[in-house]
Amino acid sequence: MDNYEIKILMIGDIVGKPGRKIIKNKLADISRSYKINTVIANGENSAGGLSITPDIASELFDCGIDVITTGNHVWNNKSITDMLEKEPRLLRPANYPDTAPGSGIYTLSNTSPKISVMNLQGRVEMQPIDCPFRKFDQLYSNIDDEKHIIIVDFHAEATSEKKAFGWYLDGRASAVCGTHTHVQTADNEILPGGTAYISDIGMTGSFNSVIGMNKEKSIDNFLNQTRIRFEVATGDNRINGVILTFSPEGKTLGIERLVIK
Repeated sequence: MDNYEIKILMIGDIVGKPGRKIIKNKLADISRSYKINTVIANGENSAGGLSITPDIASELFDCGIDVITTGNHVWNNKSITDMLEKEPRLLRPANYPDTAPGSGIYTLSNTSPKISVMNLQGRVEMQPIDCPFRKFDQLYSNIDDEKHIIIVDFHAEATSEKKAFGWYLDGRASAVCGTHTHVQTADNEILPGGTAYISDIGMTGSFNSVIGMNKEKSIDNFLNQTRIRFEVATGDNRINGVILTFSPEGKTLGIERLVIK
């Protein structure tokens, strides 16, 4: 690998203790092996599969994650509110109302070219929040450096919305990486305008599961249509993500799916 290339690892939704455990055990080796410069991870499911706490966010930062993105589940644990306000590396989707705690964009100050991470959330089968397309336009209008690398975590349910969003950002964002569905898709590509795209980067946690949760309880829920308390699954832990490669000038060179057991 060219030592002058910039490599960014983006990790799919970390689910519960199994996800945190494999991050702790494997992330340092992955970063060394692939010559990773920056690590971004979606952490909204890292506490019990449905939220994130300040202690867990700190634990993930200590493992070598540079920026944590989230999504609709970030609000499930009120203890994270103060940290969202005080820790700029912990993001919430930018298209929530401006009065919501925290921010949806963070720019790393120690990289050249600069790297900005944006967190946006879809609206199809999700909460009826502000338009992510127009919110990106607003955020993008404040970035004036041509060499700027812009990574977008688009936390959304529908692949149609994700695809449309990728095309809308093509030539402006450096990469658009989908999260939320926990199933890694095989449509990674570089769009004609130079934006790396994938509908979903997958999840990090137990694959002896239904998207990270206990499979017996999940099956029971579908069979009986009753409300049950889901539990984080265990066993067959894996890391899903993508490696994004850029030139020193910020040009997108590649997007490679990553699965680590």
